[in-house]
Amino acid sequence: MSINVGDRIPDVTLRVATEAGADAVSSAELLGSGRVVLFAVPGAFTPTCSAVHLPSYVDTASELASAGVDRIVCLAVNDPFVLTAWGASQGVGPEITLVSDGNAEFTEAIGMDVDASRAGMGKRSKRYAMVIEDGVVTTFLPEEDGFSAIVSTGQCVVDALKA
Repeated sequence: MSINVGDRIPDVTLRVATEAGADAVSSAELLGSGRVVLFAVPGAFTPTCSAVHLPSYVDTASELASAGVDRIVCLAVNDPFVLTAWGASQGVGPEITLVSDGNAEFTEAIGMDVDASRAGMGKRSKRYAMVIEDGVVTTFLPEEDGFSAIVSTGQCVVDALKA
């Protein structure tokens, strides 16, 4: 069962890399207030994530802010240090928060987990984007196959917010 528009996001522990280490953060705290765009990628440094998905949010961050988005969060089932290195390699600035769901707890709770063991990647997140307002999903843009970057790019979210 996957999350739907109108559902409240689950409260689980996620991680963000800081100078002090991997800080725990509550998903309800991070995503539960204001207007948040959350997008998930199957993996840092993977081809579509690096060439299309994350750059689409870097490119549209100012448009999203102009559309009333308070925070942009990228979630992956990777460790927070890998996400930090990926963000640095992609030129991600402070407008996008890279968040680790290392144990896939959030991903499983919203039904967006996928077993990528055949590709040697273990459990991962399907690719999607959502707009969350005060903890409730108002827009949900999951990729049909879980991996393409067709309906969940930054421009797709900009267009959804303008609709």
